[in-house]
Amino acid sequence: MNRSLIVIFTAIILDAVGIGLIFPILPSLLQEVSQSQNVAPAIGTMTALYAAMQFVFAPVLGALSDRLGRRPVLLISLGGAAVNYLLLALAPNLAVLFLGRAIAGLTSANISVAMAYITDISTEDQRARRFGLFNAMFGIGFIIGPVLGGVLGHHWVRLPFVAAAVLNGGNLLMALFLLPESCIPSRERIDLAALNPLGPLRWVFSVKRVLPFILIFFVFSATGEAYGTCWALWGSDSFHWNGLWIGLSLGAFGICQTLAQAFLPGPAVKLLGERAAILAGVAGVCLALGVMAFATQGWMIFAIMPVFALGGIGVPALQSLATRQVEEGRQGQFQGVLASAVSLASIVAPLGFSSVYFVFRDVWPGAIWLAVVVVYALSVPLVLRLKHVGEAV
Repeated sequence: MNRSLIVIFTAIILDAVGIGLIFPILPSLLQEVSQSQNVAPAIGTMTALYAAMQFVFAPVLGALSDRLGRRPVLLISLGGAAVNYLLLALAPNLAVLFLGRAIAGLTSANISVAMAYITDISTEDQRARRFGLFNAMFGIGFIIGPVLGGVLGHHWVRLPFVAAAVLNGGNLLMALFLLPESCIPSRERIDLAALNPLGPLRWVFSVKRVLPFILIFFVFSATGEAYGTCWALWGSDSFHWNGLWIGLSLGAFGICQTLAQAFLPGPAVKLLGERAAILAGVAGVCLALGVMAFATQGWMIFAIMPVFALGGIGVPALQSLATRQVEEGRQGQFQGVLASAVSLASIVAPLGFSSVYFVFRDVWPGAIWLAVVVVYALSVPLVLRLKHVGEAV
């Protein structure tokens, strides 16, 4: 693996760590700064604020990277993340804490720039495998984040932020000395229109052939939110799992997904082609969800995990196919719009799936997974339509 990919993957891991490390300490931290025991509304607002900032600024950073180059935008975002985590560590009140979390959402929007960088340095036959590694690195970071937050927060509730600042500072130094530029910047004059988050969205809606990709990304991202929203409740209601078993099941899920995304997308695309690989991933997930919906014993969930992990081949194959639909000078902007679709799903999907779960909770908790299958099914006609999509525009 070349050094550029190592730096990019490290940045992705740290983005995911930044998302997850706050989860274990957030209730205690909010109680400390607000002097209130009822912090549930603040938790929801902070989570939505983080996702909303990603939604708004992912296209902006992506478009700026097309104009200025990937490297300067990544360096600025990494430096901003390091400074911001120090701000969070020292936040004296709730307002500063919210400000810091908003800035964290903005800096983590560099995921669109990282995806564009991978596109720049990868040939078409390398992209599925490398996007799989990209998603696997994000999964690793999302596993590390809560663990790091819990362990360090046990000693001092703000210590995880100090650790995140140090890690991002180290990554900034790596990028500064080891990360070359991956594209030739357009050097177009930057005006207010370039900083308008609606600009890239207007552009992508004017190019009809890329709309199916945006919608499929949204569907896949929305279904992924169901696990974080409903898994713990469902495990407790269906199998009387305690915190240990919920953690073990989520850990097994994360490990299987990470391994699948790291090793399967490249061979699957070579064997099946990108569209068939996407459909195979959807089929694997839906089969596993069907088993989960009707499972009567907890061991069945662990047994079905390898089939569940087959879904890990779908998103990298989709990402690889999507990169061929726009010209190189638009890759940052396009990846920003895709990242915005992911962020939008993380805002609206938890509300929808939690509502469905509580409708069926007393009658059949497993029904939530059939609801996820229904949402997945919406993507199948869109994937089949991709065979009519032409070359880059």
